[in-house]
Amino acid sequence: MRQRPQQQIPLLLPQRERKRLSLNFLPLIESKRNGEALRTAQIQAVISEYVAGKIPDYQMAAMLMAIYFRGLNAEETRALTFAMRDSGDILKFPNDSRPLVDKHSTGGVGDKVSLPLAPLLACLGFRVPMISGRGLGITGGTLDKLESIPGFRTALSFEEIISQVQSVGCVICGQTEKMVPADKKIYALRDVTGTVPSIPLITASILSKKLAESLNALVLDVKYGCAAFMQTPEAARELAQSMVSIGQECGVNTQAVLTDMNTPLGRAAGNWLEVKESIQCLENKAPEDLTQLVVEFAACLLVQTELSGDLNAARDVARKSLLSGAPRHKWDEMLLSQGADLAAFKLKLASDEHASNLVSLKADRSGFISKCDARIIGEVVRDLGGGRLSKESVIDPDVGIDQIAKPGEKIQAGHTLARIHAANRVSAETARKQLGGAFAISDQPPSLSNYSALRSV
Repeated sequence: MRQRPQQQIPLLLPQRERKRLSLNFLPLIESKRNGEALRTAQIQAVISEYVAGKIPDYQMAAMLMAIYFRGLNAEETRALTFAMRDSGDILKFPNDSRPLVDKHSTGGVGDKVSLPLAPLLACLGFRVPMISGRGLGITGGTLDKLESIPGFRTALSFEEIISQVQSVGCVICGQTEKMVPADKKIYALRDVTGTVPSIPLITASILSKKLAESLNALVLDVKYGCAAFMQTPEAARELAQSMVSIGQECGVNTQAVLTDMNTPLGRAAGNWLEVKESIQCLENKAPEDLTQLVVEFAACLLVQTELSGDLNAARDVARKSLLSGAPRHKWDEMLLSQGADLAAFKLKLASDEHASNLVSLKADRSGFISKCDARIIGEVVRDLGGGRLSKESVIDPDVGIDQIAKPGEKIQAGHTLARIHAANRVSAETARKQLGGAFAISDQPPSLSNYSALRSV
């Protein structure tokens, strides 16, 4: 595989220049406010000083708002990405013929692709250092899902991450305290200052963490729709093109796929329920929309790393590996390596009831499902306790929704549209009332062109 090395930009400037920039941060805010471009050295110094606590939050908030309105050009975005990456430790792996790869999703409802994808990629000859995050609002978090597994550890040291990637082939865990600390501080500030929806800031946030994994190739799942960060395919494409361009310039073979998030992925939303559906995927029993995305991202990475020269052939290779059962065994190997209690895990998988109350939403007429609103479903899961209203919220891993009916399916009056797993009867009934607005039934089959999942960038 031909791969450009990741560029190295020195972070620390001479102390005199760093001090001068720290004392004169206001002119930099004013420059960006006026639409002027910042130099690479200025951006490096800003990130270094902010992480060191030498720039107050109120001034950084002003800078973020200036960036939100004025934007960053490609050179500024690249400099910000590198400066954030270099604010902490970077994973370094031994030389190995297996490419280092990862996948990142911009987030959605029922999006559990990472769980079955990581062991599949390991079985296809990759090393997968999948550093993941937690959910906020209606967007589910990979770490929250995995922590519904008895004993599973998501907090690993640098040494443990590298050792597991080398021996098992994959790891799914959180970033260490010393990985990309600039992103932690800046994202927390963006979240409370209305500056999250900035394409340059999103690009730097995502890519700084992925570059800290020392990847050879990265595939991005950029979602659009009512439950996505980007509401339209056009907005999603703009974000995808920004991330692909910067990723390529940083020496990582980067590709993006646009995927629909008007409808939940699969038939389950909620932490433990999504783990169960991930196992169904590994056992070739999952809804086809989930399996399709898992196979697609594996195929993309096979082509990106030149392990396959054709996307259709790569899809066949990935699907055959999934059918072989090897990724299912690799999943158990990963769980054991990260401390999971496999016996307790299997007992939990065998049970159909974990939350205290189960109620079903029934169809009030016969016809065809014409709408299954992912945003409403995500809000219901969040309000049940399966998501966070703030970073301090405590997750209930067992609540959620499954048996979700999908657009185009024929349904009879009285049949199940969705099943609710709730902690108590009151929240179950509240959820059922709220969930009714997520579905629409029509007399004729709807056009499914709006539900096309894949749009390559």
